[in-house]
Amino acid sequence: MKIYTKGGDKGQTSLLGGKRVSKSDIRIEAYGTIDELNANIGLLKDYEISDDYKDKLLKTQHDLFKIGSILACEVDPAQYNLPKIEDYDITEIEKNIDEMEKELPVLKNFILPGGDLAVSQCHLARCVCRRSERLIVLLSEEEDVDDVIIRYLNRLSDFLFVLARKISYDKGINEINWMP
Repeated sequence: MKIYTKGGDKGQTSLLGGKRVSKSDIRIEAYGTIDELNANIGLLKDYEISDDYKDKLLKTQHDLFKIGSILACEVDPAQYNLPKIEDYDITEIEKNIDEMEKELPVLKNFILPGGDLAVSQCHLARCVCRRSERLIVLLSEEEDVDDVIIRYLNRLSDFLFVLARKISYDKGINEINWMP
């Protein structure tokens, strides 16, 4: 199978189910941004961080692929037996956040991204996560989107923020406080 099909040469692409839509369609933008988030998380995993964090991020990448496939589907994803994001996926993220926060100092200021490449990459992934969340909320105003996806992304951005703090803490790097 060739990687190129030439089917998108005129600015159209196919959804799962066959419907052709513009590559500028909000649905395409939404799942394209999920793909961008997945790539950013893949880059984060390539930094010198603990294997435990890498395992959590790998699970996240699999979850993001689920979300992307659901968003790429023009009809009920159950018709294609696509894997779903479940409430327990969100609960797992919350447990991971709670576990990391046990060791962190109480947050008293806004924090500026930076101090270490892995920390900065965490913040970059968090920003892409927030953008994907905004796009999916916009999509949900036009079409049915399972609200568990929005909740998952909201929690994931929190996880990425706390992970950035935890990586700083683990590496003995001082957080950069915003001073208005």
